[in-house]
Amino acid sequence: VGVGSNSNITENGIGVERERAAVWEVDRATGSHRIFASGLRNPNGLSWEPATNKLWVVVNERDEIGPNLVPDYLTSVKDGAFYGWPYSYYGQHVDPRVRPQRPDLVAKAIAPDYALSSHVAPLGLTFYTAGKLPGYQGGAFVAEHGSWDRAPFNGYKVVYVPFSDGKPAGKARDVVTAFLNRDGEARGRPVGLAVSRMGALLIADDLGNTLWQMSGKGQQTATR
Repeated sequence: VGVGSNSNITENGIGVERERAAVWEVDRATGSHRIFASGLRNPNGLSWEPATNKLWVVVNERDEIGPNLVPDYLTSVKDGAFYGWPYSYYGQHVDPRVRPQRPDLVAKAIAPDYALSSHVAPLGLTFYTAGKLPGYQGGAFVAEHGSWDRAPFNGYKVVYVPFSDGKPAGKARDVVTAFLNRDGEARGRPVGLAVSRMGALLIADDLGNTLWQMSGKGQQTATR
C-alpha cells in the first residue's frame, strides 16, 4: 500500500510525516503491517513486473527547486530500502532546504531505477502482458497526470517504458496525448490505468470524468 507524505519537504514538521512517504506491507487476514520501503514522497500505481514478479511503483517527487528538478520516477521497490525523501533526491543529492539535515540517512539512500521527467505527476502504472496491443508486451504504461508549477506544462499523457529482463530498456514513448489543447489548456488528465479482460488499455481521466479505452491502432473509445 502506498502512503504519501503530508507535505513537500516537511514544512509542517517531521513529526506529521511519521510512517508516511512509504510503501506498507499489510496482511489482509491478520491486519499485521510493516513499512516495506521508505523515503518515497508520493508512491502510486504499485504493480508487479511480470518477468521477475518484483514490485514497481511510480513516485511524485518534491517541488519548488525549479522547472527541471526533481524528476519524478519509476522504480522497483526493495524491501527495507530508503529512497531519500525528504533529505535527498534521486539517491544522495542533498536537499539543503530540509532542516535538520540527516547525513546518516542520506548515506543509505538509493537511486531509483528510471527517471521520467520533472513534475509530470505519475499516478498510474500497469505492466502489459496481453496480445491486443502488439509491440507493448512486457513493458510498462505510465499515466502522467501533469504539472502545475512549471512552464511549459509537462506530462498530461500516457507513456510506455519498454522493459527487458525485468528492467527498463529504452526511452519512454508517448502513447496517448492531446490531453492539452493548442493553447496549453487541459481538457483531460490521466490518473489510473488497467488492462481489460480483452487486453485493451483502460485510462481513467479525472478532469474529463472519462474512462478511455485503447484497443489497437486508431481505436480509442470513451465512456463518461
